[in-house]
Amino acid sequence: MKLLIINGSRNPSGQTGSAAAALADGARSAQCDVEMVLLPELKIERCRQCNAQGWGLCNQQKGCVIEDDFAALAEKVGSADVLAFASPVYYGDLSESLRAFLDRLRRICTFEKNNGIKGKAALGICVAGGGGGGATRCAASLEWALTTTGFDVIDMIPARRQNLEMKRELLRTVGAWLAEKPSSA
Repeated sequence: MKLLIINGSRNPSGQTGSAAAALADGARSAQCDVEMVLLPELKIERCRQCNAQGWGLCNQQKGCVIEDDFAALAEKVGSADVLAFASPVYYGDLSESLRAFLDRLRRICTFEKNNGIKGKAALGICVAGGGGGGATRCAASLEWALTTTGFDVIDMIPARRQNLEMKRELLRTVGAWLAEKPSSA
């Protein structure tokens, strides 16, 4: 079983990073192969909406004209057994890096075979710092993005700075559970 964790946080040691690490620890404890990607370290542009109708090659060829790190990461997404998407909460929503990636992924998955993503198990983690507000709003936004991309969303885990220690324990348990699951729910 291969778990790919895509983290939209700039700080790998911050609150979102520690939540993603807890999930990874749980999965590794159950002998799962885990890869973690830190999105802000990659070059991924936002969608250009190439033509007047707002589409480009993504409409016909399930690819994208932009030459950056997107295609390689999309390939990793397609080859993983299960995915986790982690985002810090900014203004009650996803990080800009995760939003840009998911917007482009959704476009290449809209037509035909869905690039091996349709029905693939995915879960989301949204961590709010500061006052802790917006985590559930962010989780709803992430669930919508994942669902419209074609993923089978098996869980959304909102957390806030004030309950993060408890949520990290939950995430370790979820990681071990994911490693035992043969496929999506």
